[in-house]
Amino acid sequence: MLWQKVRQFGQKLVRRRPLEARKGSESVLARCLSTMDLVALGVGSTLGAGVYVLAGEVARDKAGPAIVICFLVAALSTMLAGLCYAEFGARVPCSGSAYLYSYVTVGELWAFTTGWNLILSYVIGAASVARAWSATLDSLIGNRISQALQDSVPLQVPHVLAKCPDFLALSLVLLLTGLLALGASESALVTKVFTGMNLLILSFVILCGFIKGDLHNWKLREQDYNQSMPGPNDTSSLGPLGSGGFVPFGFDGILRGAATCFFAFVGFDCIATTGEEARNPQRSIPLGIVFSIFICFLAYSGISAALTLMMPYYQIHPESPLPVAFLHVGWAPARYVVAVGSLCALSSSLLGAIFPMPRVIYAMAEDGLLFRSLARIHARTHTPVMATLVSGIIAALMAFLFELSDLVDLTSIGTLLSYSMVAFSVLVLRYQPDQKLSKNEAMEVEKFEMKSVPRPLESVPETEKILCCSINTTSTLKSGRIIYGCASLLVILLMVLCLILAQRHRHLFSGDPVYTTVVVLLLVFITVITFIIWRQPQNSTMIHFKVPALPFLPLVSIFVNVYLMMQLTSGTWARLGVWMVIGFAIYFGYGIRHSLKKCDQQLPTSSSQTVNENIPSSELA
Repeated sequence: MLWQKVRQFGQKLVRRRPLEARKGSESVLARCLSTMDLVALGVGSTLGAGVYVLAGEVARDKAGPAIVICFLVAALSTMLAGLCYAEFGARVPCSGSAYLYSYVTVGELWAFTTGWNLILSYVIGAASVARAWSATLDSLIGNRISQALQDSVPLQVPHVLAKCPDFLALSLVLLLTGLLALGASESALVTKVFTGMNLLILSFVILCGFIKGDLHNWKLREQDYNQSMPGPNDTSSLGPLGSGGFVPFGFDGILRGAATCFFAFVGFDCIATTGEEARNPQRSIPLGIVFSIFICFLAYSGISAALTLMMPYYQIHPESPLPVAFLHVGWAPARYVVAVGSLCALSSSLLGAIFPMPRVIYAMAEDGLLFRSLARIHARTHTPVMATLVSGIIAALMAFLFELSDLVDLTSIGTLLSYSMVAFSVLVLRYQPDQKLSKNEAMEVEKFEMKSVPRPLESVPETEKILCCSINTTSTLKSGRIIYGCASLLVILLMVLCLILAQRHRHLFSGDPVYTTVVVLLLVFITVITFIIWRQPQNSTMIHFKVPALPFLPLVSIFVNVYLMMQLTSGTWARLGVWMVIGFAIYFGYGIRHSLKKCDQQLPTSSSQTVNENIPSSELA
């Protein structure tokens, strides 16, 4: 009796949502977003104020002029995750992003974990961007606002509350929340305006950098460094020289710089939350994701090249690189253009952070994992009004009162976890049989394929045939289960490998026999399991976009994401633990009992078919 209850409880945790549309599931949200709207949303969300600051920090201390290569490596790594999102966007055109993809593939508990961490990432991201916007505007008027508030309304709780309440950030978040509640099309229009202005200013900065730049700054040597040494009355300081030239800090510097630059591309995933608001999501979402990452790469690499051409990399100011660079070349008034660009970038980035948050909350509430009142849709604007207002108020209060510097790394965990879950979901779902087949039909296909095996293989053990000999040409229930098991084991092995590479790399590279042996064995097992996955038949369902080179690209994406997660501090993981305790209290106290899957019969495996039923045929044309 006890074992049966434990088994039923375990089945609840791993129950999966089928891909077929629910009855009457035509989208209640307004389908009003074009491909251009999605590109503007992705670019605006990704190209925040970091484009004006990050290049200086990485170029000065980590990569020098080779920062252009850093952004290329980071863009290629991000594109791996982007391609996985693009396939799911074509396959599952619904709200929810990585939460929904996880629900379809790995089950309810992991889906809740993914969605709950996405909410944390968006809340902290929106609040921190709002405070950055306020600080940027305050700096333009000599920090008068913050000084007055610190004198009149100080908050004396260090490391928890900010030094003073930020009324400007509070007002900004509430204003944009009201805009989002009005409708997706209105929000998209404002995003396009701010993103367009930001791209125009970035183009101006890049053009100025190429005009005033000097190629000699990519060929610097020690004598140039010595001539730039500050005098006794000069308060400025120089960064490290390294070996000079275009790659002054070597290949290691490029990798360290690329790891930092990777987070500059975070934000494109907000496009995946528009599945029920895009006019043609199965086409627009893949195009929007790929184009937004490519445009962001051009902007980041252009700014990096212009900055390192205008002045020597070791003289770049880490906090305000572009204003100092324009001062260096004698164009001091251009710093005001940079300030305007920063505000436009922060505005579009803030909209991009607030926009997906209520969509994820709405999707979770609609499935019953969060309180159902959060899934309420406004009859006139067709927006998730309750989820928008609640998430906006929470983000506004965070920006108003709290010190967020210690919490920013939590956004990285949520983002990397969602990237990993989407890559895993693509890897698994591509090899599953079509859900339209019943279990009996799938078994018939499997028996037919087994009977059609050529006679020379009859002497080979059945397990070896299934794993390595590619017996079937159509995915079956058995091959689907093999993929689930192999992919899960592969993720565990990759986690162990990344943990060693991130935390014990010095022992490994010093030739420690124990760590070397463990890594070699891990690589052998990973190679064998990858080969087994590669030999399994894929589902042949046609969709608008598929990730190429399966299973290799999703595995590389998982490796990159897990490696970056393993580099985060123990304090960040402890804070995540606190957040997850709150989330699990909600899930086990409410969600597990109210989930829409509670009364549904779970299908044996997830489908790899696409959801077209909830999109009018005229919009798919």
